[in-house]
Amino acid sequence: MDETADISARASAQPVLERADAELAARAREGDEAAFEELFLRHRRRVALIAARFFRRREQVEEVVQESFTKAFFALGEFANGRDASFAAWLARIAFNVSYDELRRQKRRPEGALEELTEEEAATLSERLRVEGSDAEGQAVSRDLAAKLLARLSPEDRLVLVLLDVEGLSVAEIAGLLNWTGSKVKVRAHRARAHLRRVLERFL
Repeated sequence: MDETADISARASAQPVLERADAELAARAREGDEAAFEELFLRHRRRVALIAARFFRRREQVEEVVQESFTKAFFALGEFANGRDASFAAWLARIAFNVSYDELRRQKRRPEGALEELTEEEAATLSERLRVEGSDAEGQAVSRDLAAKLLARLSPEDRLVLVLLDVEGLSVAEIAGLLNWTGSKVKVRAHRARAHLRRVLERFL
């Protein structure tokens, strides 16, 4: 199967999966534990990937996964009455918000992030910055060292950059996800990039 055919097949399968998720959610809302377990198995990996954007330790990721599904279980009625046609999109919104809340709870001290960089990592980062030039702050978000650098940002700034540069969401999509205005998303993104740029300048 060529790439075009593969994309077409996946696109046509998506509505079927969404309907199946909706049916499972309806059954789970009526008390069918097996149905919710199936939803957990279907979407656990995606939620774990979202959590891993913000947290490095396995136990932190697992905590976000568990809390996200717990919140989803008790909010199944909201999904049924909400605007999301996709259970996956609705669950992702919960996972991002759980991650955001956990970041805020941690209140990690900014100065701790750079101290975690090993000499080898700092040297690697410096070399990349010299090669990649002035847009290095955007490049850094999608690289292995991003978690340590992003940890210096506020939870809101970190969340916005991950959604924009890692998840590839639009300003409108982020606004809908977080219940923010588009203007707020743009302002937070601008401030976050400026802050991250100042961090990266220490390695230039």
